[in-house]
Amino acid sequence: MPADARFAATPEPPYWVVIFTSRRTGEDAEGYARMAAAMEALAQGQPGYLGLESVRDAEGVGVTLSYWASEQAIHDWKRVAAHAEAQRLGHERWYTDFVLRVARVERDYTLATSARAGL
Repeated sequence: MPADARFAATPEPPYWVVIFTSRRTGEDAEGYARMAAAMEALAQGQPGYLGLESVRDAEGVGVTLSYWASEQAIHDWKRVAAHAEAQRLGHERWYTDFVLRVARVERDYTLATSARAGL
């Protein structure tokens, strides 16, 4: 996997990804940052958690990808009480809109492996 620590170190596929695309309200940036850090720390301790990648632009649009070993692990994470509270606050305070997608990763490539994969 890439040497950049901002790239999640995922295993060989298959594994699962939750893709969360959002637009922030711009309100309560400090509270949002605290909750995002707390959720990342909590997720790291969940069975089946593999990693996280996240970016946000200057206009408040962001994409967060969380990687999981199984669909069941994603289901279990959704049921964690602290995560449910973060979701509630997101609906009330932090997001003007969002889309959440769940997908199974069948293949992955890096710069180093793309030539071998015929890309």
